[in-house]
Amino acid sequence: MKLLLTSAGISNQSIRNALAGLLGKPIEASTALFIPTAIYGIPGGAEIIRKVICGTLGDPFCEAGWKSLGLLELTALPTMKRELWVPVLEKTDALLVGGGDCQYLCYWMQQSGLAAMLPSLLHKIVYVGLSAGSMIMTRFGTTYGHHTLPKNTDKCLGMVDFAIHPHLDHEQFPGNSLTNLEKLAQTLPVPSYLIDDQTAIQVVDGNIEVISEGNWKLFIPPIHEQVL
Repeated sequence: MKLLLTSAGISNQSIRNALAGLLGKPIEASTALFIPTAIYGIPGGAEIIRKVICGTLGDPFCEAGWKSLGLLELTALPTMKRELWVPVLEKTDALLVGGGDCQYLCYWMQQSGLAAMLPSLLHKIVYVGLSAGSMIMTRFGTTYGHHTLPKNTDKCLGMVDFAIHPHLDHEQFPGNSLTNLEKLAQTLPVPSYLIDDQTAIQVVDGNIEVISEGNWKLFIPPIHEQVL
């Protein structure tokens, strides 16, 4: 399993180098599929998707220099024959999963069948998450509530045994101070990585490495609160 779980995308050279290492070849020689689904769960999602694809919003992600880029919309997959999209997915080098609403993304990951495919798929391709697209792979996810899903709908897939809290100390997210994120981390039974937009968490077959040119902190909960 090869995961690159970012806060904001391919935001610096260290993260870019890590991605190339996971791919085993240059980004410019690699193909990617972008999953925008989570962004529909926040206000202005359609316009944000356009900007992310065009590279006019935030750090490089879709516009990181890929050899080719396709779009995989999870909400459409349940109504499509699998032979239309599964072969395309299996042949790609990287799966780019955008940010937005974790709960909305998790629901459609499960409904589309992609969640069930991930354990075997990630032996072949690299998963690159951005914000909610990273959080969904962990043991902690969030929601903005701009959807009609039941409140008890899963917010994460729990494929790695830690939490990620992105956008540490970001000016557009005043609630994401180190103090506030530490308070949140104290309520969770797993370790939490508090990461800014210059940081990513790389996971390769269970081995975790922090890739950073910015600020981050690992918060370990008291051992009596951990769920093993």
